[in-house]
Amino acid sequence: MISAAALAVLLAPLALALLALIALGHPGAHPRTVARLGTVATWFGVAVALAAGVATALDGLVESPTVGFAELGVSIRLDALSTIMLGMVALLAVVIFRFSVTYLDGDDRQGVFLGWLAATVAAVEVLVLAGNLFLLVAAWVATSLALHRLLVFYPERRRAVVAAHKKFLVARLGDVFLVAGAVLLYVRFDSGNLETIFQGASQLQPGWAFTSVGAAALCIGFAALLKSAQFPTHGWLVEVMETPTPVSALLHAGVLNAGPFIAIRMAFVLDDALPATALLIAVGGLTAVFASVALLPQPSVKVALAYSSAAHMGFMLMVCGMGVYPAALLHLVAHSFYKAHAFLSSGSVVDEVRAAKVALPERLASPFRVAGSALIALAIYLPLALLFGIDFGADWVLLAIGAILVLGTTQLVAPALDSTGGVAGTVRAVVLALAVTVAFFALETGAHELLSGTLPEDVGRGALHLGLIALVLVAFTVVVLLQIFEPGRAKTARRRALAVHVRNGFYANAYFDRLIGALRTPRTEPEVVR
Repeated sequence: MISAAALAVLLAPLALALLALIALGHPGAHPRTVARLGTVATWFGVAVALAAGVATALDGLVESPTVGFAELGVSIRLDALSTIMLGMVALLAVVIFRFSVTYLDGDDRQGVFLGWLAATVAAVEVLVLAGNLFLLVAAWVATSLALHRLLVFYPERRRAVVAAHKKFLVARLGDVFLVAGAVLLYVRFDSGNLETIFQGASQLQPGWAFTSVGAAALCIGFAALLKSAQFPTHGWLVEVMETPTPVSALLHAGVLNAGPFIAIRMAFVLDDALPATALLIAVGGLTAVFASVALLPQPSVKVALAYSSAAHMGFMLMVCGMGVYPAALLHLVAHSFYKAHAFLSSGSVVDEVRAAKVALPERLASPFRVAGSALIALAIYLPLALLFGIDFGADWVLLAIGAILVLGTTQLVAPALDSTGGVAGTVRAVVLALAVTVAFFALETGAHELLSGTLPEDVGRGALHLGLIALVLVAFTVVVLLQIFEPGRAKTARRRALAVHVRNGFYANAYFDRLIGALRTPRTEPEVVR
């Protein structure tokens, strides 16, 4: 459905962009005007998101006419994906902006910070609403440039500048890939309209042949991987911890998700190229496994959360490669709210844990109890899978997703069953595992229904994909067992030495630094402790 009224949804990011301009006139401490207008603008974004959701529910796909030239320009696409993403970003903006007003109260450049924060959120909102390649690419680049100003908000902190410089280089490479993919799609379909491209791509058969659409899909895959700090370009994400806490929340809960979002948005294109989906499975799965191991011995809560984000991004991209896009979107939304809360509350949580001095039950490291935990997780999963109509014989991808879910719930049950905590703790863990499994099936079913018609339904994957997923499942199993058994094992000198290597991510980041020369940044003044 074509409707000029769809352009009205741009009022949400325009309000934030106007707020960013107003902040230029109030750059200092206690910018009360900016704070008040920011509250109004962020809540206005929530109202616009609700209105967009109603319009989508009533009319399905709603597109605005393209304002531009030769099928390239500004147009808005309202569908289930864009309205869900807009609602998520708008709610996060309300929370993060409100936190920022208090967190930076009295800072000499609080107004500047709030202005760049508003500009970054505005760019993300335009990205998820874009209905044309031109606007999609422009918003993609704008999110990175605006975020960069937040990452170097304290330019005297050299480590923050180094990390931001490295992120800037990686992001520009990602921009090049996305632009290349957009050009290839525009030339192939003679249009920048996303619906026209999706309709054309849906008529093609998935394959390994090197075509213009296949090349575009590979470029989009690389852009998604680079945007989401995937191995070996993950280093900047774990180093950029000296920025203000709201920046970390916005980065991990919003901007970082642009990688999985672009993969979900361009699903029709990706599904035409088996090399592109295999790339997402391979690199995403590798990053998920690598980052899940690297986060275990981290002494810093924020660094561990950063590795966690890289792992989650990798998992989402791997699921996109498998073709289960509704599950990837569900994971994206859940991770965004979880990670925003985790960063905004990280300081107070550390204080509470230190004050509480909770005595944890002793771990037993019993293989039989761990095996029993896996059987309990499987017993929870199988009846619910049958209840929700999962046919494992029809699609091995669903079998792989089920295996991953069982591994996750095993990790919930095992710490209680494999300990001296008693029966009550085990019962609580089993109930929690049951609740998580029911929630997964219910929410995934709901996401599938909401996105029906917006994303590809029938996916084709080859033997290579099956082999890659099997390798990832084996690696996930090893990581889960490591996480379960590690707390109960004795701390030998060899294991302490290994922990040092793991804590440093096996030095992959150092090798990447040498490769791109990320440490050669402009000289800054010595770091000032605040």
